[in-house]
Amino acid sequence: MSDMLHAQLGIAPIAWWNDDLPALSEDVSLETCLAEAAEAGFAGMETGRRFPMDMDALGPILARYGIAVCGGWFSGELLDGDLEVEKDRIARQMDFFKAAGAPCIVYGETARSIQGEKGTPLQRKPRLDEAQMAAYGRRMSDFADWCSDQGMPLAYHHHMGAVVETEDELDRFMAVSSVPLLFDAGHMAFAGGDNLRVIDHHHARISHVHTKDVRRSVIDGLDRTRASFLDAVVDGAFTVPGDGDLDFAAIIRALASHGYEGWFVIEAEQDPRLNPPREMAMKGYAELDRLVRAAGYAVAS
Repeated sequence: MSDMLHAQLGIAPIAWWNDDLPALSEDVSLETCLAEAAEAGFAGMETGRRFPMDMDALGPILARYGIAVCGGWFSGELLDGDLEVEKDRIARQMDFFKAAGAPCIVYGETARSIQGEKGTPLQRKPRLDEAQMAAYGRRMSDFADWCSDQGMPLAYHHHMGAVVETEDELDRFMAVSSVPLLFDAGHMAFAGGDNLRVIDHHHARISHVHTKDVRRSVIDGLDRTRASFLDAVVDGAFTVPGDGDLDFAAIIRALASHGYEGWFVIEAEQDPRLNPPREMAMKGYAELDRLVRAAGYAVAS
């Protein structure tokens, strides 16, 4: 058993409450969210707006449900911002995450992004030329190096509507940066990329994984000259593994073949009235647990 790969299974609270679309939120407490995640079997949860950013307050609540902090989003602005300003902006979250023993901070680039603009169609996403991408990659590398030196690494989240969305943009960004990568299967599929090829090309830099599934019928039916990212979310573009169309068995086998170890986090925002979070958590955990074990992982409880 000593050569077995190890996995930890987590979930994001975005299924219970959506920080970008408050209308897609259940009126549930943090404790209900944690209790339902723990009931499903998850060992970790990423942070959200109802989490107190203070382990003195949060620690006893997490302990009650046997849940760890397994990451969380930071809205980065380094594309247009100043390195020193970003250090100040992330400082409080960094201190909190270090106290929580989190594996990483999820860096999402929000400068120029249309991901939170319900009236802006997907086709109008920001784009960078080669010189702009190279400059951005250098700034992100400097910032990621500084965060690592402080004891809390970043994991860069390629994201629909953002400056690094497509497989080509990710390849270009990775070529001009040294930043650890958060691989998100759902966002890459939505962007038209090949998940297995992305894993093959960038496995050495993947430090965190989001197992977001997609409903192909929703994505393929979008008019990207009119529909926004948030429109797609409302329409049900995303769901949990076992409820969508991605081949997660192949994705997880590919990660295992390259020796990935760490967190597999379900992050699947959708309408909680149509897709009750507790039921989705149970379904997602059962499928993810089955697939990671079949790929040769030992799953931490």
